Amino acid sequence: MFGIGIPEMLVILVVALLVLGPSKLPEIARALGKGYAEFTRSMREVKESFNDMASDFEKETEIVRDPKKYIQTAIEETLTAEDVDKESTPKPEAKS
Repeated sequence: MFGIGIPEMLVILVVALLVLGPSKLPEIARALGKGYAEFTRSMREVKESFNDMASDFEKETEIVRDPKKYIQTAIEETLTAEDVDKESTPKPEAKS
């Protein structure tokens, strides 16, 4: 964690105890813990946002790389949707 070992952490703890006093130390530690948790949550959200943008960018660059494939896929999806619509439309019954 930040290249700080156990001896350094003990020195920091002793200095904090002397400066802040024993009554305020738990309160400050709790606030630091909450701040750290908020920071890591925010960093995770930023990372997810960048990953989503990268995924969208990859999709867009795929269109530019191979427009024929993109158009062909779009046509196939349209035709498939039309076939589903035709199959789901009830056929008129023959009158006897």
